Amino acid sequence: MDTWEKLREDCAACQNCGLCQTRTKLVFGVGREDAEVLFIGEGPGEQEDLQGEPFVGPAGKLLDDMLRMIDLDRSKVYIANMVKCRPPRNRDPQPEEQDACAPWLRRQIALIDPKIVVCLGRIAATGMIDPEFRITRQHGQWFDRDGRRWMATFHPSALLRDPGKRPEAFMDLRELRKEIRARCTRTYEV
Repeated sequence: MDTWEKLREDCAACQNCGLCQTRTKLVFGVGREDAEVLFIGEGPGEQEDLQGEPFVGPAGKLLDDMLRMIDLDRSKVYIANMVKCRPPRNRDPQPEEQDACAPWLRRQIALIDPKIVVCLGRIAATGMIDPEFRITRQHGQWFDRDGRRWMATFHPSALLRDPGKRPEAFMDLRELRKEIRARCTRTYEV
């Protein structure tokens, strides 16, 4: 049986792709380990690599603001990434790197057993929901898979680059809050 400790140890020892050679710190994930809501990003950036925690730079501050808009914070959800090591120069993780990291994310999902999974951005959505996913057309739509509800919305970094997408992202967050209230029993507990 998998445990969080075993998973962290195994992941820290991973050398399945070249990203492990250039990382400063493994960016495993953060939050409530029995969260009903899981957020998945694409991969760590510079600040995440330095601190070992996902979404701590400017995009992380925006994600925190987005969570507050729907009465959430990091203590009530779990946040992970498709890849656990920073791609050089913050480029998109390559398919082979995503494939190499996929077992770690699958094990995290199995341990968390979330009711709702939110993919943040195109990379996470194409990797987790549908390889043909189009974030500009399909964001905010719900998908059922493996007994869970899946949705994708814009990555906070994309919202920093294009603030004009923020109203659409806010609508996605409102839909997420409705789904959480309908499906989750512990998420809004104090």
